[in-house]
Amino acid sequence: MLAALPVRAERLARAAPADASRERPGLVAAARDRAGPVRLAAADASSPASVPGSGIAVLYPDLGEPYREVFNTLIAGVVEQAGAAVRRYPLRSDQDSAGLQAQLRRAGVRVVIALGRQGLKAAASLDRDFPVVLGGIVAVPEGERRYTGISLTPDPAMLFSHLKGLLPGVRRIIVVYNPNYNDWLLTLARSAARAQGLELVAHEARDTATAARLYKELIVETGKRDAVWLPQDSTTVDEDTILPLVLRQAWQHRVPVFSSSFLHVKKGALFALYPDNRQLGRALAHTANDMLAGEPVPPGMLPLQAVLSALNVRTASHLGLNLDYQQQRRFDFVFPEP
Repeated sequence: MLAALPVRAERLARAAPADASRERPGLVAAARDRAGPVRLAAADASSPASVPGSGIAVLYPDLGEPYREVFNTLIAGVVEQAGAAVRRYPLRSDQDSAGLQAQLRRAGVRVVIALGRQGLKAAASLDRDFPVVLGGIVAVPEGERRYTGISLTPDPAMLFSHLKGLLPGVRRIIVVYNPNYNDWLLTLARSAARAQGLELVAHEARDTATAARLYKELIVETGKRDAVWLPQDSTTVDEDTILPLVLRQAWQHRVPVFSSSFLHVKKGALFALYPDNRQLGRALAHTANDMLAGEPVPPGMLPLQAVLSALNVRTASHLGLNLDYQQQRRFDFVFPEP
């Protein structure tokens, strides 16, 4: 399956115009909405994009701010790219899956874009003759890998390229990950590291205690050509315990830390790549349009390539990097803010 993914990635890379406007940074962690029973709210008919006879439907969690803004921006990207009417179905709790399916059939929906964990849960209840494109999630459970989609996890090749641009002397990347969730990501990361002349040193941790122990040992032993990668992994990058530990030790030992989370940069990571939600929506719609056209679309989750970037100049200075104005301008967001 992985062999077919780069081809699809190349097609998706052409979906967004080069001069597309940048959105301000979204709280992408918001897409980790709570899984649970799903109930369908009335389809949003307030927009001209929600009309009968649509080929594409978007299922998304009906959440408050700031999460609502994230999903609204994703959907705006879908509408821009789809080139046809798109029906929107906000999801709440306790939905009868048969009722959802009946609504989709009455509306003439042929492809479903499911956003977030609630969207995935709703899509899983549909008959298999509904093609599904997943978005707004990091990964899918083992039993749901028949779907096609784009992860919220940035492409490791892009992360490593940014790292080398800032720190060309880096030769080794250290990562701690839970194989139950991120085995697929490490497969891509190993290939990306080899292609860029980097050594990826990966350590498995299936619980937070093991992750904490590994970080304490590894950061102390790092050399001047090492960097630490924090993937999107709730086990090994726990926000309350692991993240403060890693950032504190990295600061003490002057070890560069890069991440897949915008908020980690604000807290002290050197840089991060994170979703450009509007362009991600466009990429999801591009795949849905391929399905509508009857083109073969292989199953599997692609890593995110529609990204924005954030930089912490205070951390950069602490690491001995004196970045001029032109270098800083290459990033979409810079901490601390002027």
